Amino acid sequence: MKLAVLVNLRARRGSERIADVVHRLFPRARLVLTRSLEEMRTWIAQHLRQDPPGLLLAGGGDGTITGLLNELKEQGIQMPPLGVLPMGTGNAWARVTGAPAAPAALAQLAALGERPVPLRTFRLVEVEGRVAPFAGTGWDAELVQDFKQRLDGFPAGAVREAHAGLRGYLAATLTRTVPRHMFGEGSPNVSVYNLGSEALTVDGQGSLRPVAHGGEGALLYRGPAGVAGAATTQEWGFGFRAYPFAEAVPGRLSVRVYAASVLEATRNAVRLWRGAHPLPHMHDFLVQGVRMDFDREVPLQLAGDLAGMRRSVELRLHPERVHLVDWRRVAQLVA
Repeated sequence: MKLAVLVNLRARRGSERIADVVHRLFPRARLVLTRSLEEMRTWIAQHLRQDPPGLLLAGGGDGTITGLLNELKEQGIQMPPLGVLPMGTGNAWARVTGAPAAPAALAQLAALGERPVPLRTFRLVEVEGRVAPFAGTGWDAELVQDFKQRLDGFPAGAVREAHAGLRGYLAATLTRTVPRHMFGEGSPNVSVYNLGSEALTVDGQGSLRPVAHGGEGALLYRGPAGVAGAATTQEWGFGFRAYPFAEAVPGRLSVRVYAASVLEATRNAVRLWRGAHPLPHMHDFLVQGVRMDFDREVPLQLAGDLAGMRRSVELRLHPERVHLVDWRRVAQLVA
């Protein structure tokens, strides 16, 4: 196996101990431990450009994986099959592909031996030339910002680590994001336009149907938007099925606009988490691309990383596919 392994030491569970496991199980693998995007970029240019690996393992969170994909794209390197090692906070792609803890994943891969590595194929959302498994505006982007600002208030150590996961996200939601919307200016308004072939939607029984007059250029939705975004994978992280229809139609993005108030969203938190359908004020579209125009600037996030403020954003289906290690099938094969 022509293997390369990248580990982000700044990820929540990033650890140099993983290097020992890699060296022991895969002594011929190309391994790098990075602390910055620049270090990742340099390693890709010097070690992967001329000799791409047959399999690239990436240890980190969704931001690490997304940064890696975009660096490969920027440097014109064809995306090799990727194996996600869960070492971040939300670990959306790791959960979707059934990845166990990094040491266990490496041990399972080693036990696979010379057998072909089972893969799952995913598409990507493209935003302003960058790609990600999900991207959006509204409460989800605000929550990321609130979480990181709150976390910055803790000194490095055990207390900070205790607030770096789901507990920290929930605390940021309840103490910052929700109060701001309860006592602030409320949700922005958005106009969503179809940028591709005829749009589909999901009816109350979960069946797909065409949007009436939903061809290219059609206005699909106009109104308030607590959250508005697109995804090609169901999970947003921590098991939150934010986009339950993301894989319902090949070659389509799942676009969601949630128009409920923050209080209603709080009351429906469990149903939202589980991806329940139908939900009042939830609007679902399956499209090739959309443009969202807002009546004020809103924060944009790409796979959980903030990307600044926007009044308008286009989200499209990226033409390339990415192949990820299907860790559930790996576990079955080596059981």
